[in-house]
Amino acid sequence: MARVLSEQEQVRREALQKIIDLGFEPYPAASFDVNVNSQEILDKYNDEEKNYQEVSLAGRLMTKRVMGKASFAVLQDAYGKIQIYVNRDEICPEDDKNLYNKVFKKLLDIGDFVGVKGHVFKTKTGETSIHVKELKLLSKSLRPLPIVKEKDGELYNEVSDPELRYRQRYVDLTINPKVRETFVQRSKMVNSMRAFMTEKGYLEVETPILQPLYGGAAARPFKTHHNALDTTFYLRIANELYLKRLIVGGYDGVFEFAKDFRNEGMSRFHNPEFTMLEVYVAYTDYQWMMDFTEAMIERVAMDLHGDTKVQVGENVIDFKRPWKRFSMYEAIEHFTGIDISEMDEEALRNVCKELHVPIDKTMARGKLIDEIFGEKCEPLLIQPTFITDYPIEMSPLAKKHRSKEGLVERFEAICNSKEICNAFSELNDPIDQRQRFEAQLELGKRGDEEAMMLDEDFLRALEYGMPPTAGLGIGIDRLAMIMTNSPSIQDVLFFPQMKPEVFE
Repeated sequence: MARVLSEQEQVRREALQKIIDLGFEPYPAASFDVNVNSQEILDKYNDEEKNYQEVSLAGRLMTKRVMGKASFAVLQDAYGKIQIYVNRDEICPEDDKNLYNKVFKKLLDIGDFVGVKGHVFKTKTGETSIHVKELKLLSKSLRPLPIVKEKDGELYNEVSDPELRYRQRYVDLTINPKVRETFVQRSKMVNSMRAFMTEKGYLEVETPILQPLYGGAAARPFKTHHNALDTTFYLRIANELYLKRLIVGGYDGVFEFAKDFRNEGMSRFHNPEFTMLEVYVAYTDYQWMMDFTEAMIERVAMDLHGDTKVQVGENVIDFKRPWKRFSMYEAIEHFTGIDISEMDEEALRNVCKELHVPIDKTMARGKLIDEIFGEKCEPLLIQPTFITDYPIEMSPLAKKHRSKEGLVERFEAICNSKEICNAFSELNDPIDQRQRFEAQLELGKRGDEEAMMLDEDFLRALEYGMPPTAGLGIGIDRLAMIMTNSPSIQDVLFFPQMKPEVFE
């Protein structure tokens, strides 16, 4: 059944046919040579020097004001907007001035892509504009853009419906320049991090997304079937175990910007598909990795904002080193007044009840501690803070603490009330690692759907020997939210997961 077209869509399709009937190609195959962008002209044009006298520019028509034989319009390219001036007598053949009336005045619509050639000048009001000598239709738009009004350079009545913005990101990017800038900033952030690690000589690598066993984190996986091998595979929840295999293989430092997948709930802080940076450096420990993390994120802030201070909602967050550090037990005691360091599972359940922390019967000691911290401490940590020295039950891949019984050498960085990274002194004792995996299997039998699987090949790799190593995982989407002052993870993902759309 054909989709019912709106009145505007019908009008545009009629205009498309008229353009074709007049002998114009609405979707020409030939390229259009562009030699400048809108922002460069606005930044560098000098009216006294009369530079930029042969410009070629392309973009979308965003506004159009027709005044007799002359018209003004606004053209938007990837860099911004610039006004264009079109005169009928200059863009039409001498023998057919009606082409101006038929095509530019009546058949070109807001949203159409056009190419223009001409020279730059300033209008009587002082606005830098392009005097068009040639105009070519490059792509006819068959759907009208949402109406967005502009006053004094600021947008108002912006399209804010998340259903439209996230599902039709191409429309969102077209009408909301701030959204385009968010993704430019995200790209700059990733490039800053990549440069920081490359300068240290670490190797960027790629590891499998489809894995026969999932591991490296506590999470529910997505499951699929490999027809040729007739076996179950999982979309990776983390790339940790593969990167540590590469350390076993002899690399001193490796990193990967990895797409990970977790079959869990969705919120403004969680998306089933997300990006992680994982870094593993041999002959280091978690104390070294804390210093590394501070230095890298401080540099990111400077590269993006020229300052270590970043506005995030109502807060100004300062990434200047050094960051505050608490052990997990210290943080819980600091914020609740309760010392849980010597408590067993039953005592912790009583504390959870006293503090009104929701729990269930599948949760063992480590999970109970994690719930207390998440409910009572994490929301209060606004400035970047390292939480260190986690209970061993919470960290099956981390090395036992060198001096504190029952703890592991692990840290998380919390910022703006959310975890942005997780790191360990990596466990490299294959016997201890097997015992930890077996403990995870027992948790799985209790109903913990996030318990890890036992990975025999990874254990075999450790048995060949892995040097002392520190590992770090940073949530790129979470960090991008902070660095771009975005309230939702969907705002920093081009195409966030949503319920399938029903087309009528």
